[in-house]
Amino acid sequence: MSQIGIQHSFDLGDGRIVTLETGKLAKQADGAVVVKLGATMILATVVSNKEAKEGVDFLPLTVDYQEKYAATGRFPGGFFRREAKLSDYEVLISRIVDRAMRPLFPDDYHADTQIMLSLISSDKKTMPDALVGLAASAAVAVSDIPFNGPISEVRVGKIDGKLVINPDIDQLALSTIDMIVAASATDIAMVEGEMSEISEAEMLEAIKFAHEAIKLQINAINEFAIKAGLKPKREYNHEKHDLDLKAAVAKATYDKVYAVAKTGNPNKNERKVAFKAVLDEYKATFTPEELKEKEALINTYYHGVEYDAVRQATLDTQIRLDGRKTNQIRPIWSEVGYLPAAHGSAIFQRGETQSLTTVTLGTSKDAQLIDGAFYRGETKFILHYNFPGFSTGEAKPNRGVGRREVGHGNLALRALSKVVPTDTPYTVRVVSDILESNGSSSMATVCAGTLALMDAGVKIAKPVTGIAMGLITSSDNSSYAILSDILGDEDHLGDMDFKVCGTKDGITAVQMDLKVNAAVARIKGIVAIPEVGEIYDATVKSIMPYGAFVEFMPGKEGLLHISEYDWKRIDSLDGLVKEGELVKVKYIGTDPKNGKAKLSRKATLPKPEAVAEEKKA
Repeated sequence: MSQIGIQHSFDLGDGRIVTLETGKLAKQADGAVVVKLGATMILATVVSNKEAKEGVDFLPLTVDYQEKYAATGRFPGGFFRREAKLSDYEVLISRIVDRAMRPLFPDDYHADTQIMLSLISSDKKTMPDALVGLAASAAVAVSDIPFNGPISEVRVGKIDGKLVINPDIDQLALSTIDMIVAASATDIAMVEGEMSEISEAEMLEAIKFAHEAIKLQINAINEFAIKAGLKPKREYNHEKHDLDLKAAVAKATYDKVYAVAKTGNPNKNERKVAFKAVLDEYKATFTPEELKEKEALINTYYHGVEYDAVRQATLDTQIRLDGRKTNQIRPIWSEVGYLPAAHGSAIFQRGETQSLTTVTLGTSKDAQLIDGAFYRGETKFILHYNFPGFSTGEAKPNRGVGRREVGHGNLALRALSKVVPTDTPYTVRVVSDILESNGSSSMATVCAGTLALMDAGVKIAKPVTGIAMGLITSSDNSSYAILSDILGDEDHLGDMDFKVCGTKDGITAVQMDLKVNAAVARIKGIVAIPEVGEIYDATVKSIMPYGAFVEFMPGKEGLLHISEYDWKRIDSLDGLVKEGELVKVKYIGTDPKNGKAKLSRKATLPKPEAVAEEKKA
């Protein structure tokens, strides 16, 4: 007699039925759910320790996705004929769930937590990575583990001009978009995918389309959790605090940290030394005995001061840690053909981030065999990304390729693969070795990869480049700063990491992680397209003899030429406007010479002739 579990089903929106089941498998886990779509089934389990380990001040979350070869009736390859370590494909799926869910666990929850996802049955057409977020979130929802969710995720494709949710493997081959979106009921949490040179407007449309489908899934998770019997979330106390000490640390160090942040020192190591000196100076006021008792908390509170002070300095001055303006790119230099014996090579450096990239050309016999349970085939375009410790001045052992390296390499692979001809007669291997790093190393890989491919004589359709964007918002969301070409510190201290790759004609790959709910509205503004004839409240950024540069949408600037300020002739804007002032402008198009937005203030005002006619009447 089989165990009867609790089930809940819902329609994906196109007639396909998804079923959630609990209470039948893995009942000793804190939460266990099977997600079923057709013959495809994923088992998700979650277990979290009741107490945190001593001294741990973060969430030790592990997410593992593994495909069981029996799911597709296949034997594993290799000598041992059993599932081994996770493949790159499985690592990438694990990272999708980790990145979507980690930000929504409570900040003060530090117990070891493990989410395991297993593909236990597959129809070989349904893409499992489009269901793992749903499965993991449902497992947490039926557990007593605290979580500020639920979340879910979908894949969105575009086939024959029509957006599709969770296309199967055959449909995906015809799609111009392959994008995974994860979100809560209200906010986007993570976006990752590749595209065939689409516009910003197309990408935003796809994200919105995905979010509507996600909302339906979250509603289903909530109904399922109620049906399963909602468990009260466990009580925990994983942090010990001394509020008086916290206030003392802030009082003694905030202004000093703020001052360091405002110096605009472009050298990462010198900034690091300066910030540490503030902390060391404060610690010197304690006896060794006092430090032994309080040092851990002092370090925690000082990190919070650094977080607040650096962000506030950027918001106040619109100048960043390294002295750049918010929209300023770090100095770039590059060189091709650096390695005489390699088929193709290039160095690309942006600021303190450097990639040495090589290209090796081989025959069809050098193609990489992909031997997974769900997918089996080969690929003739390979990209590997390496991140050794010395790139950040650290001495650490090499223990094989980490998940971060797999993820960053995959993003660059997606960006570049769109411009490599499908009929290329040889196998291409691109290897990016990061020799220096201070943010955006995956984007340096894209740029160096383009150069190295051209150096090797590969006839790519167009050059591809990439950049990482950041965002800092105030606590009340009243002010913000959009950061171009972010540093490592800005990634760590910011609210968003948004990597965008593309050609001059469109986007080929994106990866976005949002760390707060307030970032979502800003993102929508960044990718929104201005409409001709629309009137905007613009902020004056700088004044020139020929006009003023104004920001009329988040991250979008244009020129308000002096001739477009008023209907009467004006020789100078002196005394008429000042930096930071709001001005109403109408978007009147784009300058064909430089692609910049053209704006007009006078178009928002009545013409003098019209005023005169009104007086006559």
